[in-house]
Amino acid sequence: MAKNNELSKGLGIKTRRVIAYVVLCIITFFCLFWFYVLFINATRSNGELQSGFTLVPSKNLWTNWLNLYHGTLPILNGLCNSFIISALSAVLCVYFSTMTAYAIHAYDFKLKRFIYPFILMIMMIPTQVTALGFVRLVSNMKLEDSFIPLIVPSVAAPVTFFYMKQYMESSLPLSLIEAARIDGSGEFHTFNMIVLPLMRPAIAVQAIFTFVSSWNNYFTPALILHDDKKKTLPILIAQLRSADWLKFDMGQVYVMIAFSIFPVILVYLILSKHIVQGVALGSVKG
Repeated sequence: MAKNNELSKGLGIKTRRVIAYVVLCIITFFCLFWFYVLFINATRSNGELQSGFTLVPSKNLWTNWLNLYHGTLPILNGLCNSFIISALSAVLCVYFSTMTAYAIHAYDFKLKRFIYPFILMIMMIPTQVTALGFVRLVSNMKLEDSFIPLIVPSVAAPVTFFYMKQYMESSLPLSLIEAARIDGSGEFHTFNMIVLPLMRPAIAVQAIFTFVSSWNNYFTPALILHDDKKKTLPILIAQLRSADWLKFDMGQVYVMIAFSIFPVILVYLILSKHIVQGVALGSVKG
């Protein structure tokens, strides 16, 4: 009976594992299939795209790229603009959100009980509600067609702060901070040399999210940036899609969308190793 029970348990575990792998394979297929379709369409001409759907790549990728590059839109400027805004936003957002979470986690002060829920309340305010006042403020400060209004506000990121605070509660013991203080470490030295390395997995996750969010942001840059040479890729893609029907080329649209995805994939590949290292370290500690 004992052997039969062990065999049945083993079969049950194997069955659940097979089902889990099958489900994961199906989800992975549906996640990656649309990227495959995007890159296939980027190789097809406008006429081929109008003729219908196919899974076989065509030979017009370079032609579509040349038509896009020599068109009226400054594609390379848009790429540089998007990368500068997204990279600086990710760095500032992650660093100062981690610093804010560290201050609330490590210090005791009178308003500590109220600051934490107040910051969480700000998460409930949508960007569209404050857009009019934000645009008016930017206009009064003569900062239109500037990257400053798109980068500096990323310092205040309640969602990133909330994630960092939750991660600190599980991975940053206060005894470690007290030990650093006893050893004579200054507060900024403790934060930069002890806290930030421990927070590396969370920083990598939030850096990816912040970078992608800023990279795909269309609403705020469209309100601030008016010069074509200062515009980001999402604005240029929207302009390309809304072109006159006589000049409309769907092949160029797909090439530009595929072109805009590569930096995001590159950032993920660079930062994902820190996420894997953090998960492996946590499993070893556990």
